Amino acid sequence: MKTATKDLLAELTHDFPAVKFVSSDQFRWSPGDQTVSYDPAKRGTEASMALLHELSHALLGHSDYKTDFELLKLEVAAWHHAEGLAKTYDTPIDHEHIQDCLDTYRDWLHARSKCPACTEHGLQKNSSTYTCLNCHAEWNVTSERFCRPYRRLTASRVD
Repeated sequence: MKTATKDLLAELTHDFPAVKFVSSDQFRWSPGDQTVSYDPAKRGTEASMALLHELSHALLGHSDYKTDFELLKLEVAAWHHAEGLAKTYDTPIDHEHIQDCLDTYRDWLHARSKCPACTEHGLQKNSSTYTCLNCHAEWNVTSERFCRPYRRLTASRVD
């Protein structure tokens, strides 16, 4: 980590003692143990922004979500909050990087909501099931956020 990122980590550790910061191979927020994981191999502005973003999840009390769209809303809120923290900690913020990060969630949501039967987009019924407004097909999606969005039809189409 660059010295600036290390300095930021030291400040955040001091200013937010209720949040644990632990070294990991990725940046993430774990609400169960109130831990922000960070990758010490990452450097510069992107690492600082990721650190502020994950801390923002903690400060906003993000713990769970029920729908894919709710997850996207949590991500937007965390990035918005991170922008404020960046000003407080005099840390550069790259708005294009933020949009690129949010685009990964938007693309993920777009892929999951696409009907495997007719390719129109459907609505999420519950955490693992979508239904198509066009052909009425239902399909299951994985609960994993960081994997390919597999879609499997669950029942025959109702015409």
